Amino acid sequence: MAIPKRLLVMRLSAMGDVALCVPVLLALQRKYPETELIALSRKRFQPILSQVPGLTFLTAEVEGQHKGILGLYKLAKKINLLEPDAAVDLHNVLRTKLLRNLIKAPVSIIDKGRSEKRRLVNDPNFFQALPHTSERYLDAINQMGYHVQLEGNEFLPKPRMTDSLKILSTGDGRRWVGLAPFAAHETKALTQTRIRELLTALVELENVCLLLFGGGKKETAQLKELAKGLDNVVNIAGTTSFENELALLSRLDVMIAMDSGNGHLAALYGVPVLTIWGNTHPYAGFAPYAQPATHQLIPNLDNYPLVPTSIFGNKVIAGYENAADSISNDSIISKVKELLQG
Repeated sequence: MAIPKRLLVMRLSAMGDVALCVPVLLALQRKYPETELIALSRKRFQPILSQVPGLTFLTAEVEGQHKGILGLYKLAKKINLLEPDAAVDLHNVLRTKLLRNLIKAPVSIIDKGRSEKRRLVNDPNFFQALPHTSERYLDAINQMGYHVQLEGNEFLPKPRMTDSLKILSTGDGRRWVGLAPFAAHETKALTQTRIRELLTALVELENVCLLLFGGGKKETAQLKELAKGLDNVVNIAGTTSFENELALLSRLDVMIAMDSGNGHLAALYGVPVLTIWGNTHPYAGFAPYAQPATHQLIPNLDNYPLVPTSIFGNKVIAGYENAADSISNDSIISKVKELLQG
């Protein structure tokens, strides 16, 4: 099979899944620098994917002009004008299924491993690590004749710091720890009480400044309230652009996140990411890229033997609502200290 010289890569959402495309695209670019990459995704993910050097970003306006069947026909027309030699569907949802039938190029499709993920959730005798999502992406790309491997060092360079952010880089030797305490589903996050307790413990760490990350009006308001009255805590949510947030994430010494997008973003820059898990589990293949198992803190499975109760955190059973809270502050702080020591 001839190696495609122009490859279209489709991944429309969500943030963490889009972020996990980046190491694979960097590995592909390293091995096949002559291949032109075109990424199809939503506009809000452009700042992530466009950091891959030489990549062309194509916006899928799935809530606007590309909505519905007629909108997909219009989008397919734009794609075909770019004349890709091949396409890779890394999403495999209804929109991309329809779209790939309209593209005038061969298409490979990700194997999401849906059946084995169902077993992981439903069969207590099937508790094992499934392939990481980045490996599933890689397999789909290699179906097109490439021979790419991930080496665990596919990181983005740090974005340029704007003048508005330089005030945070005081050069006084403080260590910068990021915290993103929320997730799309409450079953994946700490409760408000535990978040406050963790913040109080983190600010007591010597020579540490804490940056709070989140998105949306609700999270922004909650983080603003949480930061009140705490020294060495800076709430980033709602105060700057997404591009600036990425620049800050890239310069953290440690990132603490739930099973959520901000942890994936920090991992793109090789930042040590400590992930706190609730009703989901890293065995499903969604841990931040190139982060060791020791960076994943999960509830005690003797107390919560049915974890994971779902793959995405959208299902919970009685008694498991606050599973993440069972991970002690002491264990989190101890791990943060260890990571800060390098």
